[in-house]
Amino acid sequence: MNSLIERARTFATSAHQRIGQQRKYNNQPYDVHLNAVAKLVASVSDDPEMIAAAWLHDTVEDTPATLDDIAENFGAAVAELVESLTDVSMPSDGNRAIRKSIDREHSAQASARAKTVKLADLIDNCKDIAEHDERFARVYLVEMGALLEVLEDGDPTLLTEASRLHEKFAEKLGINSVTPVDPGEWGPEKVLLHGLDDKNFRRLFMDIFTARDIAGGLLSFDIDSPCDKAAHELKNQCHEVASVRIDGSVQGYVRRSDMDKGNCADYFRDFAKDQVLNGAATFSDVIHVLTRHDYCFVTVLGNVGGVISRDDINRPMMRMWLFGIVTMLEMGLVELIQERFPGGKWIENLSQGRLQKAREIQAERQRRNVSCDLMDCLQLSDKAQILVDDPVAMERIGMKSKKVAKRTIKDLESLRNHLAHAQDIVQYDWPQIARLSMRLEGTVRQ
Repeated sequence: MNSLIERARTFATSAHQRIGQQRKYNNQPYDVHLNAVAKLVASVSDDPEMIAAAWLHDTVEDTPATLDDIAENFGAAVAELVESLTDVSMPSDGNRAIRKSIDREHSAQASARAKTVKLADLIDNCKDIAEHDERFARVYLVEMGALLEVLEDGDPTLLTEASRLHEKFAEKLGINSVTPVDPGEWGPEKVLLHGLDDKNFRRLFMDIFTARDIAGGLLSFDIDSPCDKAAHELKNQCHEVASVRIDGSVQGYVRRSDMDKGNCADYFRDFAKDQVLNGAATFSDVIHVLTRHDYCFVTVLGNVGGVISRDDINRPMMRMWLFGIVTMLEMGLVELIQERFPGGKWIENLSQGRLQKAREIQAERQRRNVSCDLMDCLQLSDKAQILVDDPVAMERIGMKSKKVAKRTIKDLESLRNHLAHAQDIVQYDWPQIARLSMRLEGTVRQ
């Protein structure tokens, strides 16, 4: 195997394994999908960069890896392909239909090489979704049909196969409309659509925290500034990046870790079009940018004047926002429990050990003259366990299996515990932070 392809395979497999990612419907290791896409690309091309990109096509969307990581490890050409295969729509852009339209336009602008990889991805996903999830397949096939219209520059063989599968499953499911069925939002985030029905409250909560609240100051240098001077000032200020001015206007940036000899011009980087946000942008949009890039730049009065890195996600303001989201989710679970098990019938769904623990907590609070219900003394995992055994509740939450539900709740508990104990949430919880913020923004904007 070509060394570039082998390194890409190893990198992608490891990245997805580290976050425990599996195929949604059969719990296979995620690299089964990556391997299938890479094989399809290899069947029509011997281009090592395309095959490497096939292995890496989901790393930026799904794992902590950024486009900068891809460029550093595999070169600019592979990173460009992966960028073309990565969605660009922001959580605040609107509902799923609007976001998919934006992402489709992004795909339309991609190179023929990137479109070939995208076709391979569609082929494998189409088979998996159509065979395992009829409801979502009705949504996916409509979106796939629209996407195929902009992928005609891709490999003809894969285009023909993707079109054949699309027609086959669309006919099988009786799809004859271009209007997609709303798939909703799956996962515990769907609880917010059940409980806390005051969408105005949720919108306020999402909008009140903005990029400017966590953006750090940004040093600025002229493009002909000597690197030794710029690097020295950056080190003194404990900064890694600085903006670069060309004819008095900020047009890009440099990183201290890149600098050696010469001037800033030798290490100049353009701002990516999706890397700069207005200061009023939501935290969800900030997190979305940081899934793709090492740095998110923030404008002040129309000019880039601030920067946010993943380390800034550990700041108190962001931690408070995330803790609030988890708290709202927990409140949604309580409302669903009360609806499904009125009159305290939920007790029958909890083990004696966990029930006893809750009663001990309740007794201690009552001893301190604090009024509380037994439900208030349950852990997040206890509340989830009550619902896991109820098929109707599982459907309402949008979970496909008990295993998925338990794993998702475990991830949420990990995030909440790390938030509560001031631990590094970026190191331990980045994938769930990214997924949570994206889906919750969707429930507010839809």
